[in-house]
Amino acid sequence: MAKIKCLIIDDEELARTLLKTYIQKLDSLYLVDSLENPLNALQTIKDHDIDLLFLDIQMPELKGTDFAKLLPTGIHVIFTTAYSEYALEGYELNVLDYLVKPITFERFLKAVNKVQIKSVPPPSNELDTLTVKSGYDLHKVKYQDILFIESDSEYVIYHTAQTKILSNQSLKKLEENLPADLFMRVHRSFIVNRKKVTALKGRDLIIGDHRIPVSTRYYDSVKERLF
Repeated sequence: MAKIKCLIIDDEELARTLLKTYIQKLDSLYLVDSLENPLNALQTIKDHDIDLLFLDIQMPELKGTDFAKLLPTGIHVIFTTAYSEYALEGYELNVLDYLVKPITFERFLKAVNKVQIKSVPPPSNELDTLTVKSGYDLHKVKYQDILFIESDSEYVIYHTAQTKILSNQSLKKLEENLPADLFMRVHRSFIVNRKKVTALKGRDLIIGDHRIPVSTRYYDSVKERLF
């Protein structure tokens, strides 16, 4: 079973040390890093595909509640703070849990167990759908409705026949979570729904009115798997 990759962001050294000690007690968790400044964390989150973030709320550079709004979808957030009055705001952001300092190991364990519960595969009637976070909104999209997914800087764009949905995600991590029998990477910036492809013209795949470029790296596998 893969370990849950964790990141701590807290401006208090004692708080970071305590959380690090708790994480090291559990074989299911792996601490990627422990950071004081949230402004240094976004690249770490992107590079290491962080699963779980322990995030302080009251920090001088940027409040944890504001930082949480910048996170890619799919990251579990547990707020850690000495101020219980922030609990309501935290839950409105759909965070996993809210730990009030000083944090006991028993309470820490209860919060972490929620990650494992949420990691259980969904019921079979939901296996054909994907929940996409776009800003403050959540969209449930059927796999069969997705034409292709395009990378745009720090975001991805889900293209369907009816709409486009912009989401702060990593295309690399998304590729790992999509069903491989249905979706295929064809370019560093594109993943396509294999069932929606109708032709390969030169170095472009045709999906409806769209032409999707195929890079040299993926060209041979595209011809082999799609034609």
